[in-house]
Amino acid sequence: MIPLQTTRLSPELLLRAYAAGVFPMSEAQDDPRVFWVDPERRGVLPIDGFHLSRSLRRTILRHRFELSLDMAFEDVVRGCANRAETWINDTIFRAYLALHRLGYAHSIEAWDGDRLVGGVYGVALGRAFFGESMFSTETDASKVALATLTAHLGRTGFELFDAQFVTEHLASLGAVEISRAAYRRALDEALTGPGGEILAKPLPDPHSVVQLITQTSNRA
Repeated sequence: MIPLQTTRLSPELLLRAYAAGVFPMSEAQDDPRVFWVDPERRGVLPIDGFHLSRSLRRTILRHRFELSLDMAFEDVVRGCANRAETWINDTIFRAYLALHRLGYAHSIEAWDGDRLVGGVYGVALGRAFFGESMFSTETDASKVALATLTAHLGRTGFELFDAQFVTEHLASLGAVEISRAAYRRALDEALTGPGGEILAKPLPDPHSVVQLITQTSNRA
């Protein structure tokens, strides 16, 4: 981790950092320090390789949750930070709200009626989406949000889904590790030419999510 010599993360600084392959973290919510992170092994979630288990497929098709895009960004980030251990301090929290206002940061929300029960958020730049964090207060809510996001990214022009680190949870959904060099090559490719358009289409419905993931996985 590389110390960041400022307590302010401007949108411009954050976007330059993502384009260079690094991202910010803090040691704890009450720690004002921020570090740049550049992992030797990078986690990515292949857009054409999402692992849709039978149980998750059934959950999606039962339409247990309503999904939305950018309807409650601040609440999703707050949900991600509301845990015993988190890297989201106040500086990072405010920085991503600023990115959202500028149209670069986005969230997928999972609802049970009028209750927000899960979500995922990240940053879109070029044809790359940098997943930051997700949370869930009901079983499978974040998985359904992540599956919906992956299907949506695939049909709106994105090529790279950065997961930062591979956890056991993400590995079960298809996330893999690649080298820093391989990640930089994929990132350079995703930042060249036209960008993805995450807001160009509405989110796919549950049956379309399953169909899109199945189709892309079969082609991989």
